[in-house]
Amino acid sequence: MREPRAGRRYPRMARVNELVREVLAEEIELLQGDERIGLLTVTHVEVDPDLRRATVLLSSLGEEAEVALMENRTRLQATLARQVRLRRTPQLAFMADPAIQAGTRVEDILRDLGEASAAADDTGPADDTGPADYTGASDDTGSPPGG
Repeated sequence: MREPRAGRRYPRMARVNELVREVLAEEIELLQGDERIGLLTVTHVEVDPDLRRATVLLSSLGEEAEVALMENRTRLQATLARQVRLRRTPQLAFMADPAIQAGTRVEDILRDLGEASAAADDTGPADDTGPADYTGASDDTGSPPGG
């Protein structure tokens, strides 16, 4: 049985995705001079197994930033071709990362639940009969235990 080489501990496409992500992240950082792009983080890249297309997921992608990235797409692809030795240079597509959007949605829901809970605690029950006694068990007759 052959032992895996040190650089091959995870599948080839995962390595390709990570390498493309690193190269594009560096190159997009150089595009920060374009005010339309703003601050973008490349969260993930999914390259098709045939290397024809790559979907670049970004932390936040406004309409202006998407237009700017599409205008610079050929430059990004050329940089990718120079820095990464692949059989083909994938055509790039840009999308907002759905995981970021889902995480934001979950945070909003939790925040709303926390606010609703705090509001319920502030109003409290109308008649406060005092603290409940949970120290002993009683039978159904209402008499104290042991008596």
